[in-house]
Amino acid sequence: MRHLTAAASFAVLAFAASTAGAEEGMWTFDNFPIARANATLGTNIDQAWLDRVRLSSVRFAGCSAGIVSAQGLVMTNNHCVATCVANLSTQAVNYAETGFTPRTREEERKCPGGTAEILTDISDVTARMHAAGAGLEGQAFTRARDAEAGRIEQEACGGDATRRCQVVSLYRGGQFKLYTYKRYTDVRLAWAPEDRAATFGGDLDNFSFPRFAIDAAFIRLYENDAPAATPTHFVWNASQPVEGTPVFVSGSPGATQRLLTQDQLFTIRDVVLPMDQLLASELRGRLIRFAAESEENAFIAMDPIVGLENTYKRGLGRMRALVDPGFMATRAANEADFRARYAARSDTTGVDPWTALAGVQPIMRETYAAMALLEGGTGAGTTPVAGGSQLFLWARTLVRGAQERAKPSAERLPEFADSRLAAVQSGLFAERPVYPSLEQLRLEWWLSKTREWLTVDDPRIEILLGDESPETRSAQLVEATALGDPAVRRALWEGGLAAIEASDDPMIRYLLELQAPTRAVRSDWEARVQSPTDRASERLAAARFAAYGDAVYPDATGTLRLTYGRIEGTDVPGQRWGPFTTFDGLWDRATGSAPFDVAPQLLAARGRIDGDTVLNMAVSSDTIGGSSGSPVVNAAGEIVGANFDSTVLTQRNAYGYDINVNRSVIVTTGAVTVALRDVYGMDGLVAELGVR
Repeated sequence: MRHLTAAASFAVLAFAASTAGAEEGMWTFDNFPIARANATLGTNIDQAWLDRVRLSSVRFAGCSAGIVSAQGLVMTNNHCVATCVANLSTQAVNYAETGFTPRTREEERKCPGGTAEILTDISDVTARMHAAGAGLEGQAFTRARDAEAGRIEQEACGGDATRRCQVVSLYRGGQFKLYTYKRYTDVRLAWAPEDRAATFGGDLDNFSFPRFAIDAAFIRLYENDAPAATPTHFVWNASQPVEGTPVFVSGSPGATQRLLTQDQLFTIRDVVLPMDQLLASELRGRLIRFAAESEENAFIAMDPIVGLENTYKRGLGRMRALVDPGFMATRAANEADFRARYAARSDTTGVDPWTALAGVQPIMRETYAAMALLEGGTGAGTTPVAGGSQLFLWARTLVRGAQERAKPSAERLPEFADSRLAAVQSGLFAERPVYPSLEQLRLEWWLSKTREWLTVDDPRIEILLGDESPETRSAQLVEATALGDPAVRRALWEGGLAAIEASDDPMIRYLLELQAPTRAVRSDWEARVQSPTDRASERLAAARFAAYGDAVYPDATGTLRLTYGRIEGTDVPGQRWGPFTTFDGLWDRATGSAPFDVAPQLLAARGRIDGDTVLNMAVSSDTIGGSSGSPVVNAAGEIVGANFDSTVLTQRNAYGYDINVNRSVIVTTGAVTVALRDVYGMDGLVAELGVR
């Protein structure tokens, strides 16, 4: 086991030291440090290897995945298909309880609204994006860059529904790249185990190791109602893993904040995380109470509760990092080094970017609550607008979409640019089940919390509630709306602004009333927070390149990245364990009582399973939320597992990597093979994977 001093543990934190640590970095595929990775791991990968891994990697449902056959078969985590499973289930036929085990491809079922994407090309558009914002300030700067991104995306992909183009900001505005994806809108569930097999240990064990979970599932990509041809794919390797083996993890990690200044992180610590945690905790409590009221409610709330528990525990781990004196001292030392290098340059003029960003923080602290609760999309927190009410969000998309599409594409809000409308429509027209009782709970919670945080004297509260209580207002909106019908949503979308303004649907009328105050909140945020932050961050990025070159990797942005490490345990306080767990360990931990009750089918197969088979393993790779489902690949390009979790101490990974505590938790291909063959009788999939 390697031990590093605290100062050496983080090579690139808020402002990066001269190079990243040996196994640190969520690297883009066009700037992956091949030579350094080979030298560190003793491997011999090359550009052709990278290309195969990229073209075999998939982004799906906010998660990651990997293609494992030539017929569009893709492995991801079970929790990444949980929403699909919930949408396909009924209370009478609940696949979360029974598992979904189709014996033929004809029995595979489409995930409502599901899309999957494969990154096919990366090109640099930095010059165009920087030129678009040159000389502008405030909202004019933000809107000009948004418009240019839309133009670039439209020029590259046009109206091709099989592709998606996305301008990605890297290094917080230092670079802009155009990512082009192959897009699949017909994604079908091909196998999912029961929840009690995939989430054994439940929230009690979440973000921990040792783990004993078969958190895996398969989806299949379809084109023209037939399985997609995917000749480039990972080769399945179900051999027992070996401690110390080098591995690579390819996935789409969500946002990290390692390049933020200390002042920016203090705002996250003091304002954003406390508010998010308090709100998530109360919503979770309401959902748990709701679930306890009936079997039907328990079925309805199952997936939302799991998601909220995950969000809350992740936030708790991040808060612990930001109040850890040693961790923050290391970040401060790295920032001081960067500022000294900046001050030593002879070409710096005006207010330095750190001072500029410090000046934004009081405004962000003041405006965060209103922006998060009324608009969302701050990039800083996770507070769900309208409590995540699907009916509300559909109504907002319909109303804003109609208003924005009446303008030229370059003048719209960026999410409604021509280049992004296909994705908007896909989500809007999806046939998802709607549960009015859950919708009302979400809206009621949101209205009550918004009134509480903004106070009853805020004029926006009168627009939100009028003379009604949150309970009455939410009930009125949910009971009378027809937006649960996809045909109604389609008609309103296709009818444009005239149809929206003529609609008597109460949810549509409500969103029309909310446009003025909520758009004002967004405009104020863009002008006083987002624009000056982006401006200063762009200057900071230029200074970072000048100080450290391209040895600095960008913050994660939900786009495809590659990281690497070794199969290994850890030996620090709170984390002392080897790299593997086995099926025998699962049987030993199973008590029969929740959350340590094993799925009946899995328990019944105990006699057919070799107890020494490795179930889960720990890897020293650099991952974060969004990395769930990421294929774990050996130096030969073979898939040996899928990332499904990390440890509580690893949640500090949002702000900096520490090899002492950073461990990703992997379900092995060997365990998945055992489950398919010996538990669920999925012989067709076993044969398709090439298992002998």
